[in-house]
Amino acid sequence: MPRVALTILLPLLAPTAIYFLWFFAFGRKPAQAGPASRLPWAWLAVAGVVAAGLVLFIVGVDTGNGPNGQYVPPHVQGGTVVPGQIVPGQIVPGQIVPPGQH
Repeated sequence: MPRVALTILLPLLAPTAIYFLWFFAFGRKPAQAGPASRLPWAWLAVAGVVAAGLVLFIVGVDTGNGPNGQYVPPHVQGGTVVPGQIVPGQIVPGQIVPPGQH
């Protein structure tokens, strides 16, 4: 859940939060309010989606151990569940590493 909050929810809601902070700090008085003072919901939604997409792209490109490695799925070893992991090494097409031999 923290990863979802940091990579999706925070960038999605940040433009709206920044707008509200700005509005309450430097907003117009009610006498000066006009059609331009309405909340720009469409622009805030677009900015949030763009920010979330940018963060997801950066996280997807910038994380990982590189292209070399082989995924070993979760398996039971000695009565305990060993979580899935990427074992460093050269990928050989068609080669399957049996559980317990990684």
